[in-house]
Amino acid sequence: MRLTHCIAGGLALLTVAMPVQAQVKVVGDWHGVLQSPVGSMTLILTIAEGENGGLRGEMESVDQGSQKVPLTTLTVNGGHLAFTVRPAQIAYEGEWVEAEEHWAGVFTQGRRTPLTFRRGLPAARPVIEGLDGVWEGAVTRNGVGLRLLLRVVTSERGTIVTFDSPDLGAFGLPVAGFSRRAQSVGFSVPASGARFAGTLSDDGARLSGIWTLPGQPDVDLALSRTRATVQREPRARPQTPRPPFPYRAEDVAFSNPAANGVILAGTLTLPEGTGPFPAAVLITGSGPQDRDETLLGHKPFAVLADHLTRNGVAVLRYDDRGVGRSTGEFAAATSADFATDAVAAVRFLLTRPEIDREAIGLVGHSEGGMVAPIAAADNDHVRFVILLAGPGTSLMQLAQTQQRLLGLSQGSSEEELARMEPVLAEVFAGVATSASAEDARARVRAVLTADALKTLKAPESMRELMVERLANDWFRYFLRYTPAAALSRIRVPVLAINGTLDRQVPADENLAAIGAALAHNPDVTIRKLDGLNHLFQTAGTGAIGEYADIAETMSTVVLGIVTEWIGVRFKGHATAVR
Repeated sequence: MRLTHCIAGGLALLTVAMPVQAQVKVVGDWHGVLQSPVGSMTLILTIAEGENGGLRGEMESVDQGSQKVPLTTLTVNGGHLAFTVRPAQIAYEGEWVEAEEHWAGVFTQGRRTPLTFRRGLPAARPVIEGLDGVWEGAVTRNGVGLRLLLRVVTSERGTIVTFDSPDLGAFGLPVAGFSRRAQSVGFSVPASGARFAGTLSDDGARLSGIWTLPGQPDVDLALSRTRATVQREPRARPQTPRPPFPYRAEDVAFSNPAANGVILAGTLTLPEGTGPFPAAVLITGSGPQDRDETLLGHKPFAVLADHLTRNGVAVLRYDDRGVGRSTGEFAAATSADFATDAVAAVRFLLTRPEIDREAIGLVGHSEGGMVAPIAAADNDHVRFVILLAGPGTSLMQLAQTQQRLLGLSQGSSEEELARMEPVLAEVFAGVATSASAEDARARVRAVLTADALKTLKAPESMRELMVERLANDWFRYFLRYTPAAALSRIRVPVLAINGTLDRQVPADENLAAIGAALAHNPDVTIRKLDGLNHLFQTAGTGAIGEYADIAETMSTVVLGIVTEWIGVRFKGHATAVR
């Protein structure tokens, strides 16, 4: 249920830095080369004078073709430099080395990597003539078509190339060794070990060659230039709400005493009238999410909140801790910690006179459907729970099923999966039974031998990144969690919905497990909806690669079911579905 995030995350608020001591002239451009599992990436750090004598900064990942994004925090105290880019969960701390005139430190984004920042801009890359634009093609693996995109941009910094594999959920991967000699063109993608060698057509519109991937047979690949320039034009998202709204929207903030005073920032939407109104707290899925649960241009929670509020239900949605305007550290939290955030949200709603204290509920999507029962169990202030693609089976079972379904949708064969599954099962078991994060790391490293990585089709450069992702506290808690334990303690009405094309939380087995765990509860509604994926979009296959291509953000059928279900139970407040 977690998606991979690129270095260049979303925009963040800037905090004023402390003044720098005179001996280090920090204002200006700095650059460094980060040795990451996806390849070498050149980062540019730009520091400028801000208001009130402070500092502000921006960072750019050159090899990912990213735009500059502002630093969330920036402090320079004498010989110590520290900054964060909160939406991407990036942190850096370095010390000034006078003799070398550079900052030597550690870059953290899931894993800790040494990184030195040197003064000035990096040297320009070689210019490769005649290949700028977007090149698109596809390869077929076990009957599944996988799209490949090459983005080539030439500027004053030379030619920068990035690679996307949308159907594998990979975007902005650095490309190495991009070259052209007459009509011969070649490049590699370090993240996967893939290589391409081909020939440019006489009209410059087509690259035809061989695509080589370790452990796979070589295949023919034709890349056609579909656009002459690289412009990431926004896709149509017709359901995203646009003002003016027939309701009130208020920016709010509330604290979570259970998390050392973490401040959670969000939006409270209130229907027209004086109330009191029933209210829903929206809980995001896994990974750092903003209050709208923004993903690939979609804003599912903005769409859901808009629909509910237009129909008489107040909605509170908030940025995850450490995201957007919320404080705290996302990477250090588990699902149990996120449940305390949801409890704090309910507590905040109890202070609002517009809210019906007897009609506050939780709506959780994906991992949020795991967090909501934890927060609702034995909580007298929660009066209903809605699970949107929430897990019902053990999370160990879910993780294994998820890997199989995603693998099949991404072109893995049954034979390949049969070889992979024992390795993954051993990794998951090691993490679940570990005594600490360090113990989990040791267990995962012991399993991920060179042969095991080959079986998983992962380059050895990815080992440590996999160790960090698989052995952190969040995943340890995730694998140990059994949904029935919390669900069995819920006595309030529950609505559980899932789509038949969900490849991340399969509908049949999870809805059945939820129903069994709630057998004691007299008011349980379970709905399995045909043709909907994990995001509740009307889909073709349910594969992750479809998410961005579908214009629909959330099925109107789901919006109607959720709104009507609340309205039936709180008839005096919610209106008929519009």
